[in-house]
Amino acid sequence: MSFRQPAAVVVAHPGHEVRIHGWLERERPVVFVLTDGAGRVGQPRIAATVEYLKRFEMRPGRLFGQLTDTEVYRRVLAREFDSFVRLSEELAEGLVAAGVGSVTGDASEGYNTTHDITRLLTNAAVELVRRGGGGEVANYDFPVVFRPDHCPAHLRERAAWLHLDDEAFGRKLATAFEFYPELAAETRDALQGQGHERVVEYYNLNQDAHAATDLTGLDMFRVECLRPASHADPPFEFERPYYESQGERKVAAGLYGEVIRHDEHLRPLADALWENVERKG
Repeated sequence: MSFRQPAAVVVAHPGHEVRIHGWLERERPVVFVLTDGAGRVGQPRIAATVEYLKRFEMRPGRLFGQLTDTEVYRRVLAREFDSFVRLSEELAEGLVAAGVGSVTGDASEGYNTTHDITRLLTNAAVELVRRGGGGEVANYDFPVVFRPDHCPAHLRERAAWLHLDDEAFGRKLATAFEFYPELAAETRDALQGQGHERVVEYYNLNQDAHAATDLTGLDMFRVECLRPASHADPPFEFERPYYESQGERKVAAGLYGEVIRHDEHLRPLADALWENVERKG
């Protein structure tokens, strides 16, 4: 499948883009990143993304690492939804300025609130572009926590699939371990069922009902799947998002003061973003 050019990627954290490195090498998209990737430990990863983009001749978008996760959490807990509305408008302006014809980005998986917020922002921005006369922007997402080939059956024919050969796959793995060694090691450990508070706690990457291949271990990253996305899609596939139970554990441990919840925070945020789209339309 060919993508309308220029293409763009919108991710919550530096490093997510490597999940679709083969596609990035082919399309050379503009890359938008919501946060600096510091997380709770306070070690930003955005500088690594800058070097990564230089290496592969890609350019950063207008929205590029201005926020921390802590600030995102503070804003959503305080229900400062206007600030996210402004971010969606800034992202839309960046897509228009770059002349973007197709965009892909983080899927909403119920694992991490910033991931899911980034998907809400992307969906709103794409619709703002369309209603503002900027043309149609094809909208896709890709799994960030699930297996790379995670794709429900009803989406498979409309999804874009890349199957990397040995050379391309070797470049992808080498790039991941060079620029984002901690993330690459975390994924490797999760595949082996190791690590504390890793992806393996919630998602078993080797037992996925929506997996489109039978690849195992790191070989599953030979596949890159970009799925059609829409604001009307369900936010995630579980009755209760993982970030709620994880937040409860962190509150109990004294690390957080309050839990971000879907019904109390993210659903009203989604409504605020879409109300703004309707007003602009």
